[in-house]
Amino acid sequence: MVSPLIHIDHQSDESLQSQIRTKMVDGILVGAFPPNSKFPSSRKFAKQLNVSRNTIVLVYQALIEEGYLISKERSGIFVSDNIHKGCVQTSNSQLHNQALTSKKSTSLAQFKTPFHYNFKGAVSLTTYSSCPSNWRSYSYPFIDGKFDSSLYPIKEWRDANNRANASGEIYQWSELQGLQDDPMLIDEIRSKILPRRGIQASREEVIITVGTQQALHLITQLFVDNSVTAAVEEPGYPEMRDLLSQQGAKLVYQEIDDKGMVVDDKLNDCDVIYTTPSHQTPTSITMSMERRDQLLTKADKHDFIIIEDDFEFESNFLGQPHPALRSLDKNNRVVYVSCLSKVLASGVQIAFIVADSSVINELKKLRKIMMRNPPLSNQRAVSYFLSLGYYDSFMMHLHKVFFERWLELREALNIYLPDSIDTGPIQGGTAYWITGPKQLDGDYLREKAAEIGILIEPAKRYFASSVYPENCFRMGITSIATDKIRVGVSKLADLIHQLTDEFEEKLSDAKGNLLTGTSLQNALSGAKLECQMVYGVPCIIELLSDGSMKGHTGGIDAEFDIGRWWVEGDMYYRQWNLWGYGEVKGFYVIMDGNDMKWFDQNYCFVRQLTYLD
Repeated sequence: MVSPLIHIDHQSDESLQSQIRTKMVDGILVGAFPPNSKFPSSRKFAKQLNVSRNTIVLVYQALIEEGYLISKERSGIFVSDNIHKGCVQTSNSQLHNQALTSKKSTSLAQFKTPFHYNFKGAVSLTTYSSCPSNWRSYSYPFIDGKFDSSLYPIKEWRDANNRANASGEIYQWSELQGLQDDPMLIDEIRSKILPRRGIQASREEVIITVGTQQALHLITQLFVDNSVTAAVEEPGYPEMRDLLSQQGAKLVYQEIDDKGMVVDDKLNDCDVIYTTPSHQTPTSITMSMERRDQLLTKADKHDFIIIEDDFEFESNFLGQPHPALRSLDKNNRVVYVSCLSKVLASGVQIAFIVADSSVINELKKLRKIMMRNPPLSNQRAVSYFLSLGYYDSFMMHLHKVFFERWLELREALNIYLPDSIDTGPIQGGTAYWITGPKQLDGDYLREKAAEIGILIEPAKRYFASSVYPENCFRMGITSIATDKIRVGVSKLADLIHQLTDEFEEKLSDAKGNLLTGTSLQNALSGAKLECQMVYGVPCIIELLSDGSMKGHTGGIDAEFDIGRWWVEGDMYYRQWNLWGYGEVKGFYVIMDGNDMKWFDQNYCFVRQLTYLD
């Protein structure tokens, strides 16, 4: 039953009936009195408000007539469930009271206008969102980092949580005092997670946080103020830029190349460096060992600290992961941040910082001011999740699923957009940073793609500068099923071709000589061709005279395939066993010096290869 506390001003010129009615309507419209909730009887409500029962009866009758309330025989007075369906009648008395309400609201607003809140700690955030809030309703959500509920280990997490909340366990973790984290969780992280990154740490060198964002917030609170110069990657993680700016830091935007953050003289005067070396945000590039050594050497020489955000070290798919900067650091300059898998993050929110014990001690003091420590019951549940082997099993499954999606996206991009985009040489991560044709407007592409159910991430939010490569965008795999990736990329490719059609080379105006019939057969028989895959590695194709063909790629974990080729009419046809989904594809061929250009059956340019032999 609703028992509303309504203030009645007996000195007001407005009648008691009007005041009560206005308060009730306002409460119903804003949802304070939900649909189907019951109001007190007229006698009880009148006693509560110290007014006559007849006043309440008249208010109830008016609101019943107008559709705000309904009377149920032998049950009482209830809020109508038609209120938010637009089914309320408008009467003269209602209009009158709405006018009074409007007048009263206006005078109240005028009363408040002279006062201005002085927000000393107001935050200026990067507001350009990566995707709409209803992203799940889109057919092809190529968005990184969103929660895929189908992958959540429900049974295992429930078991770990039940164990953590057994009576004996509650007694243990509830006795922890002061700045302590759960020693069981600290030990599990030290023995199960950190060794995978080459890190050895004592208990005093680890602190637990509520997710990575709190970890970064604590670190910036400790190390950064308006006297500090901090370097961040450009493009880079926008929320870290916001944290540093909030602390008043002077920011240096450091470029990225195919080896990670560039290490040059721009870093010499910095006090703090923030980097994401495992899989750089947003490009997914892995920082090379040479570059890691250069960064640590410069940190020693110029006396700065390094914040290493290692949020995605578990998703290395090609080759072995490089050791963390923290594991290579001999002088305790690296403050290391990591977390459990992003699939668990939404529900578990456990991250950790590894640093020198003196740093950890100060971070614990700062954390105590905010919230003491993350819930100890949650810490103990994560401890069991790790100790029982659930996390290892979960990560093995997750690695398999994400690797399948990662390869599927790479293959689809290479098939449908072979010479239109470049993804760069990456070894893992859960997203591809894509550079499209020069004429492509990535923001416009994102808008048009959303109209056909495809979500891609905009490039703009990752750049601090207002000048950024407008032909870039990002595609993630954490929120889309494997069997939807190919179709989604195919539709996106069609859209990109539509948007850049006037700039694409056509068969009719292509430079070079069109090969047909016998000349096409002779040119291809025994030929060795080279092309670039979208992910930056070379591919060699050998067309043998017997109609078979071989292909192999360069780079880490080179791929191999075989197939067949033939000439039919004036077109070259080929079919791989595995590549290109094993489909038959036909092309018109133009030779331009040593360049061989392929055009599809619609006379549109597809791919350029170099004629090696």
